[in-house]
Amino acid sequence: MLSPALRRTGLLAPTVITLFVFMVLPMGLMAWMSLLEPDTYGGVKWGHYSLESYTQFLYERDLDDQLVLNTDYIGIFVRSFLLAGGATIATLLIGFPTALYIALKDEKARNRWILLISIPFWTNLLVRTFAWMLLLRNGGLAEQFLSAVGLTHEQLNLLYTPTAVAIGLVYSFLPFMILPIYTSLEKMDWKLVEAAFDLGANRWMAFRRVILPLAMPGIVAGCMLVLIPALGSYFIPELLGGGKSLMIGNLIQNQFGGARNWPFGAALSFALLAMVMLAMMAYNLRFKRAPGAGK
Repeated sequence: MLSPALRRTGLLAPTVITLFVFMVLPMGLMAWMSLLEPDTYGGVKWGHYSLESYTQFLYERDLDDQLVLNTDYIGIFVRSFLLAGGATIATLLIGFPTALYIALKDEKARNRWILLISIPFWTNLLVRTFAWMLLLRNGGLAEQFLSAVGLTHEQLNLLYTPTAVAIGLVYSFLPFMILPIYTSLEKMDWKLVEAAFDLGANRWMAFRRVILPLAMPGIVAGCMLVLIPALGSYFIPELLGGGKSLMIGNLIQNQFGGARNWPFGAALSFALLAMVMLAMMAYNLRFKRAPGAGK
C-alpha cells in the first residue's frame, strides 16, 4: 500500500516533469543564451559571455565604438503596448455586455451562445487572418459595405496599417475576454441584484455596486488573457500590418531570423517576460488582498 505522500508525488510527477522539460529548461537555455556573444553567421559563441545584448536594448555603438542612446526598440515596445492595450480595452467594451447578455439568458440559450462564440476556434487563426486580409483590402467587403451605405466613396487603405492590426487583435482575442467574464457572471448570485433594487438602487447603481465588483475577477482574467498573447503576437501584425507595424513578437523573430542575433532575441524575450511577470504579480497581490480588504 503506497503512503499518501508517495501517491501525491506520483500524481504530481507528470505535471512537474512536463513543466520542467517544456518551460523551465527552454527558459534556462534562453537566459543562458542572452548572456553570450552572437556568432558571426548566427547562433552564439558558447563560453564567451557578454551583457551587450541587454545594453543593445537602449544603446547602440557609433563609428567610434561609443554607446549612444537608441530609442528604436523602445518605440517598438511602446507601439506593442499601445496596440495590445487598445485591443484589450476594445475587447472589454465589446465582451462585457455580450457576457452579461448571455448570463441573463436561460440555460438552453446560454449553451447556444457559448457554442457560437467557440465556433471561430474550429478554424486555424492563420486562415482567419488571411480572410481578414481579403475583407480589409482595397475593394474588399469592408470597403464595399461602407461605400454601399454612403459612409465613404474613397479607398480606405486599411490593410497594412496599425488599424488593421488592431482589428485583427480584437477579432482574434475577443472570445478570451467574453468567456472568463461570462464564467464570473454565470456563478453570480442574482438575488444580490434583486436586493439592491429592493433597497432603492437604480440600474446604474446596481451595476456599479454589485455586478461590476463581483465580475471583477473575470474581467481581470480576461484582460490578462488578451493583453499577454496580444503583446507577443507575431503573424497578425506580419500579415495585416505588412511588416510596417513591428510588434515585440516580430522583433524577436527578426533577431532569430534575418538579423542572426540570437542573444539579443533572447534578451528581448526576457524583457517581455519580465513585464508579463510584473503584471501577474500585481494581479496576484490585488486578488489576494481582496477577501480581507473589507474586514
